[in-house]
Amino acid sequence: MDNKKIILASKSPRRQELVKELNFEFEIRSNKDVEEIYPDLLDPYKVPEYLAALKSSPIISSLSENEILLTSDTIVLFQNQILGKPKSKEEGIKMLKTLSGKTHEVITGVQLKDINKTISFSSITKVFFKHLTDEEISFYIEKHNPLDKAGSYAIQEWIGYIGVSKIEGCYYNVMGLPLHDIYKKLKKHFYKD
Repeated sequence: MDNKKIILASKSPRRQELVKELNFEFEIRSNKDVEEIYPDLLDPYKVPEYLAALKSSPIISSLSENEILLTSDTIVLFQNQILGKPKSKEEGIKMLKTLSGKTHEVITGVQLKDINKTISFSSITKVFFKHLTDEEISFYIEKHNPLDKAGSYAIQEWIGYIGVSKIEGCYYNVMGLPLHDIYKKLKKHFYKD
């Protein structure tokens, strides 16, 4: 694993912390905000990979021989509808009421890219929410203000502690990076012994 560096194109503190825990040498490189727009008719399951690829485009030309670019995007999918980041506390409350007592999917699309190859994949985790009371939802929205989070929640915050009854799949995927899958793909495609 020597002589290679991960270039993480993300401003997310959660993603930065997760990549740090993989113990690869890495740096943050984000030169501009990418407008996260995707084609209306794109299959929702393909949206995260599409957006991960979009995020890599401004940085590709800056890669050197020993660097691997990592970009990702995470969506919350409920009944084939993408729940993005809420634009207001009211919208956040509405999203959590929608997810309350039901199951949804969290899908993270990842792109790993060096100057020779590109590997893209998605990871899916099913998340089961207990029934959330109006008081629990309001408390969470006021206390944590999750307007920067898809689906209006973070599993590693209070709402995850009290509201998520079960998951099927990778916990870290719900946080924004499927670490197991990323490590496996890096080892297979970029760090061959």
